[in-house]
Amino acid sequence: MKAVIPAAGRGTRLRPHTEDRPKPLVPVGDRPLLSHGLDELAALGVTEFVIVVGHRKEAIIDRYGDAFDGVPITYVHQREPKGLADAVLRAETEIDEDFLVFNADNVMTGNLGEVVERQRTDGVDATLLVDDVSRDEAADTGVFVTDDDGRLDAVVEKPSNPPSTQVLTGLFGFSPDIFHACHLVQPSDRGEYELTDAIDLFLRAERRVETVAFAGQRVNVNTPADRERAERLVEE
Repeated sequence: MKAVIPAAGRGTRLRPHTEDRPKPLVPVGDRPLLSHGLDELAALGVTEFVIVVGHRKEAIIDRYGDAFDGVPITYVHQREPKGLADAVLRAETEIDEDFLVFNADNVMTGNLGEVVERQRTDGVDATLLVDDVSRDEAADTGVFVTDDDGRLDAVVEKPSNPPSTQVLTGLFGFSPDIFHACHLVQPSDRGEYELTDAIDLFLRAERRVETVAFAGQRVNVNTPADRERAERLVEE
């Protein structure tokens, strides 16, 4: 199974660490942020990394070259940071079977392999690794809406008043049909093409979307304080 890794953002909230380097190369412990994710994905048996580059792409390409830990790397270009759905679409020509998406700004360890196993189940269109967080954190990411029976009903991006505290973690499994959904996504109020909107289209079309409850530790590195938390995590 291939893994698509969006890594094109500018990381403006992570300044000053991103003033002279792209966000994926910000050091966390003794390695760049991106290396932690590549390590976890390689351990899952990923057969190829498709890294979506943009801002200061040359630095990322120079750092990793054609392979990481023996796993081949293909680079695709996102010219402008138009959102996660647009980033995933940049990889469409490289994917012809079920695949993973892993956000490059995550440091996480835990039951990631369950996402791969669930996505390989016949008839599964998407597998989402989910976590329960504080309401403040829920307002800064993709949040689940459930129906009266507790079943996943919708996904909303960065809601000012979160309908729940169940959120996306940044690891997804998808069938190639997600590309069609991404093509249908319209710009959000933030002016971005949101992957959560593509997932929501899957739900509205009654496609089979599975969830896996995250069991482990993770940090989404968006600010200097997040980087410090990630440093402590990798030192454990």
